[in-house]
Amino acid sequence: MPGHYDMLETRRREEREAALMQALPGQVAHAKANAPFFAKWFKDIDAATVTSRAALAKLPVLRKSKLGEVQKADPPMGGLIAVPLAKARHIFMSPGPIFEIDTEEPDYFRGARAMHAAGFRAGDVVYNTFSYHLTPAGIMMESALRALGCPVVPGGVGNTELQLDAIAAIRPVGYAGTPSFLKILLEKGTELGKDVSSLKKAFVGAEALPPSLRRMFQDAGISCLQSYGTADVGTIAYESEALEGMIVDEGVIVEIVRPGTGDPVPEGDVGEVVVTTFNRAYPLIRFGTGDMSAVLPGESPCGRTNMRIKGWMGRADQRTKVRGMFVDPEQIAEISRKHPGLGRLRLVIDWVNQADSMVLKAESADTSPALADALGETIRTVCKVGGKIEFAKPGTLPNDGKVIDDIRKYT
Repeated sequence: MPGHYDMLETRRREEREAALMQALPGQVAHAKANAPFFAKWFKDIDAATVTSRAALAKLPVLRKSKLGEVQKADPPMGGLIAVPLAKARHIFMSPGPIFEIDTEEPDYFRGARAMHAAGFRAGDVVYNTFSYHLTPAGIMMESALRALGCPVVPGGVGNTELQLDAIAAIRPVGYAGTPSFLKILLEKGTELGKDVSSLKKAFVGAEALPPSLRRMFQDAGISCLQSYGTADVGTIAYESEALEGMIVDEGVIVEIVRPGTGDPVPEGDVGEVVVTTFNRAYPLIRFGTGDMSAVLPGESPCGRTNMRIKGWMGRADQRTKVRGMFVDPEQIAEISRKHPGLGRLRLVIDWVNQADSMVLKAESADTSPALADALGETIRTVCKVGGKIEFAKPGTLPNDGKVIDDIRKYT
């Protein structure tokens, strides 16, 4: 799978960063001027000053969990789009419900670059098993494949035997869909004697791709790579033939922030993926995906020079209920701000003696009873429910981005 999609993938990092930062204030200004929600969200922001990552980090994070309530208050798009709804090509409804759009712009969701990295080329017939029903996944894949010049079989989901008949008759070389459905097709094809040997390339997403499953595909003669994205912002990052992390797409700025805050974490630390897009129709800026990842050091051996992330590492939305009260990462962040000498914090929630138990583990060189008492009082004030304090040596709590660890098991 040699070759790169374009010269943007191999430019110097400094060149890329300068181009992104040059375009950033214009995108912020565009969102303020054309999307009613962002006019209010950024009302105190001077777009002309947002010319660096440090300046970007001062903007509020718009988390995915907030989109539903914003759109519900002003359906269907909540004033988040910068074009009249009549200019949309499709209006999608994802679970939540959360609504998204696309426009006539080619490769609207920016998937062609990722699929090119997976080996898809013009003329490859591709069998697309992502859903075309209400949610955008099917259209996301199709728009990317059409941008590459690939004929698409709109298989959608379900009807496994019928899909096997279509694959045997049409002989597609590529597959787009979830890895689990590709596994089903291969196993069911063997069971029923259906010929699926034409499939040589697979582009998968929406769920985990464990090494054992990738090896199964390889044994069947199928090269399989995956991408990471959301319905809201499109492709965020993708694998290349190097198989060393996921390379951030050229059309976005990615930050990794501490859950519950907008504060970027050091390279290598796990945190929430926050994405800024340059989409003119739906200009999401500092969009908190709710997904966890971490930045990998260095550059990919494949020659692509953009930032790499580890891929999907779980959810940042760790909100839970303790003794009838909701506790969320924002509250843990507030506790941290009130006690700036602490390192990582981790609130562990368990079920002990038929009741909820809450323990705040805190990295601290100071383990005095006075600090423990102060922290205990802060927990009661911020979370409206009390908990115990356990100190840990600095640097010893897990670096997994988790600030609330709910380990309750009910027996």
